[in-house]
Amino acid sequence: MNWTKGFTSQYYAYLLDPATWRETELLEITGGRISRNLDGLRDACDIDIVGSLSGERWIRVYMDTTQDGASEHVPLFTGLTSNPERNIEGRYEENTLQCFSVLKPCQDILLDRGYYVPADIAGDIIIKNLLTVTPARVEVNGEAPALRRAIIAEEGETHLSMIDKVLAALNWRMRLKGDGTIELCPMPLTESIEFNPLENDIVEMSISLSYDWYQCPNVFRAVQGDLSAIARDDNPLSPMSTVSRGREVWMEDNNAELNTGESIEEFAIRKLKEEQRVSLTASYTRRFEPNLVAGDLIRSRYEQLDGLFRITSQTIEIGMGSATEEEVESHE
Repeated sequence: MNWTKGFTSQYYAYLLDPATWRETELLEITGGRISRNLDGLRDACDIDIVGSLSGERWIRVYMDTTQDGASEHVPLFTGLTSNPERNIEGRYEENTLQCFSVLKPCQDILLDRGYYVPADIAGDIIIKNLLTVTPARVEVNGEAPALRRAIIAEEGETHLSMIDKVLAALNWRMRLKGDGTIELCPMPLTESIEFNPLENDIVEMSISLSYDWYQCPNVFRAVQGDLSAIARDDNPLSPMSTVSRGREVWMEDNNAELNTGESIEEFAIRKLKEEQRVSLTASYTRRFEPNLVAGDLIRSRYEQLDGLFRITSQTIEIGMGSATEEEVESHE
């Protein structure tokens, strides 16, 4: 399927058996939107269906496409329905379903008091154990490192919030696929796809750009146990320095993880430079591309948007062409 060209599509959903993950009852869809972001439940979906549906049910949304005699069967979203809104006109009934990702059970269960994740255990083993409360399948892409230090649960800690802490410690992430599969993998280092006006022209030319440097610090304090160090940007030639801005903007890391052979002073300097990188954010609408999710890297070669970017959010229209509203931030 060439996603840069037009195609015809139809949308529908199936209810799922949580014990077997098999599709059971077919549902007719009349519209909706799928939202994807970097944290929390990652995915959400609002869909309009014909008929009624009661209670919490597992659901999978599909798009079937046809183009020049070729066709594809694309899963768009899998999750848990909740809080249907009923609209009845005569004999015609339509439900609006609010759907949450396969991570919802992980968000709803608190960890036991005193729970902690021990050091020196491979991170994927820890995360897979925390994911056993959801029926979704888990894939591990790569060899996960072991935790360098234990992580103790805080008050109100859930399975999902602990998973996020472990992922942060590993510099890994979760990718949710349309069929509900949870992929554990390292943060990406290279782009998944390149957009350009010559070979893969899928971005509309209405692009909004913004540069956010107002929250960038000019003073950084690093703390590790009894050690601390402060790095300052007092350079009058730097637009973010204490001199240029006429004020101090502080940031702190109170659990500094030093690189091998790095002093805490060097850590503070490095982190200040990293945090001072001006963040370019952009939003646009593009054609649908099935393999991209929030967190993936893209390379854009458009004159208005040129460079390496990380996808921070997506909204996919369940309708003509599955138009995708996307937000990205610079990743150079």
